[in-house]
Amino acid sequence: MNKTIEFLDLGSMDYKEAWDYQEQLFKEILDIKISYRREGQEAETPNYLLFTEHPHVYTLGKSGDMANMLLNEKQLEAKGARFYKINRGGDITYHGPGQIVGYPILDLENFFTDIHKYLRFLEEVIILTLAEYGIAATRSEGETGVWLDVGTPFARKICAMGVRASRWVTMHGFAFNVNADLGYFDNIIPCGIRGKAVTSLNVELGVPSVDEEEVKEKLLRHFAALFEAKLRIVDRNVDVL
Repeated sequence: MNKTIEFLDLGSMDYKEAWDYQEQLFKEILDIKISYRREGQEAETPNYLLFTEHPHVYTLGKSGDMANMLLNEKQLEAKGARFYKINRGGDITYHGPGQIVGYPILDLENFFTDIHKYLRFLEEVIILTLAEYGIAATRSEGETGVWLDVGTPFARKICAMGVRASRWVTMHGFAFNVNADLGYFDNIIPCGIRGKAVTSLNVELGVPSVDEEEVKEKLLRHFAALFEAKLRIVDRNVDVL
């Protein structure tokens, strides 16, 4: 089992460009697995973790309801936002500046073969990171992601999640609001869930902004610990393939 994860911080990147890059890495891992197994051999497969930030964009998962998108094409254009229907699970969500988006492209056969456990681990990475800022976050039963004040009228979501998996290889991941412009969430019914708010780390801390590089360091530390993995940082200008 290969427990090394190649980490790339892509900086700000167009959603479609990042999606295509994910697909490229995803296909690479699948092709290795399929090729070796046809020959009756076990392959050593790579693992990747991408961090990025997207310009304003709304994405709708394959099981999502288009009714949860509250803007038409002209209104999207006026707000400088784009829209994509994509192949992850979940409903509609927003990505934009001030949000750390994490895309783990892992062969779970290198770690454990349990999608439920995988999602809980992604949530735990965020929960542990928030705890370092003195914020008690948790899960909401039946609703993937990370929440604050669950079970109260003030419940609000701080991190959305949606994944795709095939042959135990994952893609897509989490969107953690750190310094996000929450006004953009007013244009959708986030994750198709009515009556619950969305928040951001800077709002919860009552500060204009939070050091995103510091947040990334904490996320990486907890990710590596939970997955018992070794992270290898790859320069974004180096082709990992």
